Amino acid sequence: MREDLVRGDLEWGSIPGLVRSAAERYGDTEAVVDGRTRVSYADLGARVERAAAACIANGVQAGDRVAIWAPNSLDWIVSALGAVSAGAVLVPLNTRFKGTEAAYVLSRSRARLLFVTGTFLGTSYVASLRRAAAEGPGAGPLPGLPHLDQVVVLSDDAPPDFRTWKDFLADGDAVADAVVRNRWAALSPGSPSDIIFTSGTTGRPKGAVITHAQSLRAYAVWSDLAGLREGDRYLIVNPFFHTFGYKAGVVACLMRGATMIPQPVFNVDTALANIASERISVLPGPPTLHQALLDHPSRDAYDLSALRLVVTGAAVVPLQLVERLRTELGVGTVLTAYGLSEASGIVTMCRRGDDASVIASTSGRAISGTEVKVVSASGGTAPFGSPGEVLVRGFNVMREYFEDPTETARVLTPDGWLRTGDVGVLDAAGNLRITDRIKDMFIVGGFNAYPAEIEQLLLLHPGVADAAVIGVPDPRLGEVGKAFVVRRPGAVTTADDLIAWSRREMANYKVPRAVEFVGELPRNASGKVVKGVLRGRV
Repeated sequence: MREDLVRGDLEWGSIPGLVRSAAERYGDTEAVVDGRTRVSYADLGARVERAAAACIANGVQAGDRVAIWAPNSLDWIVSALGAVSAGAVLVPLNTRFKGTEAAYVLSRSRARLLFVTGTFLGTSYVASLRRAAAEGPGAGPLPGLPHLDQVVVLSDDAPPDFRTWKDFLADGDAVADAVVRNRWAALSPGSPSDIIFTSGTTGRPKGAVITHAQSLRAYAVWSDLAGLREGDRYLIVNPFFHTFGYKAGVVACLMRGATMIPQPVFNVDTALANIASERISVLPGPPTLHQALLDHPSRDAYDLSALRLVVTGAAVVPLQLVERLRTELGVGTVLTAYGLSEASGIVTMCRRGDDASVIASTSGRAISGTEVKVVSASGGTAPFGSPGEVLVRGFNVMREYFEDPTETARVLTPDGWLRTGDVGVLDAAGNLRITDRIKDMFIVGGFNAYPAEIEQLLLLHPGVADAAVIGVPDPRLGEVGKAFVVRRPGAVTTADDLIAWSRREMANYKVPRAVEFVGELPRNASGKVVKGVLRGRV
């Protein structure tokens, strides 16, 4: 990425600089509401500095990777911002991961420290990770992860070889405030702030390296376009492990002095109760979230009148949804956007005042400092209205895939364009409409699902000789996976068997909802599966 595409004159300089500025500027304003706990911006700043001190006391050095595997909560915010304030590079882990999936990202990033929840949605993350990393050359708490020095459980209880959150924080008491300030002050705008791991067509997760300057500039732009303002109360249902939850949520709120109300998992009844009781004014999320609110049979029993801003995307947005949000809920601003992890999570966005048809049928126009073009198969610029691959260039494009020059060179052109792998159409006004996915990715209730990764997991089943996965329409989740499977000779595996096995071995959103057994998969001359034939069968 060209250095001239990243501003060095940002107001805050780094994310910890933003945290300190927010603590001073918004002071007594309520920063986070997590259950019965209510924390002001001044208190949040102090908690983050204490967490940073604890990281330093436990040997975290500038540039070290620190991972977090936990649902949305105040502790997630404090531990993550504390790690970044100690100069670490944050590696958020998807809460839907199974132990083997989490262990891969921890190993690939060589994370030194992990913050992890105890039990979430009936699953012990600690036990899951311990099983996945039980064997290896390491001497730490998880032998299969030799680089991982410590695991801190965000709870008052922790098993042997793991630390509790309280004990970990106590270590920071011996670290002087000046040491913490010097650590974050040494960060430059171009220093990496986080690595967001995203799967690709190879089936192996790759880590997009994003800098402090990119994060700050992108979400200052997002906040301006959305109209986020001081006094807003923001229900953050989008998971923090995703850019949409962490940066369009936590980082944006720090910039504007909005109050964060993290919700660990989307439950429509809980969301309605939160919107009413906390006077929620801002609610970004995938279309399925807003559709569930609108269609809830008891919606009228809740006071939703404070809701004024909705930002959605990640899937096709029906025009009827935009109109219903405006008319039935009285939401003044409904916007759509498009982004990907490799471009700091934001590429295009609609503007306030856009017609409802533009908001529903497109993802808006390129944000400032960013160029978008659509190219044909021959590499030339496609005419307006003609589909092609979407390319992005600007300050928001990642620096690289973490320690993966081959994959980096595959998606970044020498003159700075990012090949998104998405097929789209630009209109004469510059509005982008995503029409297909070269990468075959499909979106399950707002979660990106990658067929190549799911196929590799299915091939681990002893009864599966070959497999191909496509996305098929689903009335509730938008899309779900359907697997076409070739059995091994003599295998008697049923669809129910394979689906039940998948639920044990992969995150729920990746699990195929349907399985069709076939004699062979359709392949072209080069041996690649022709997914179009499979889609035609559906």
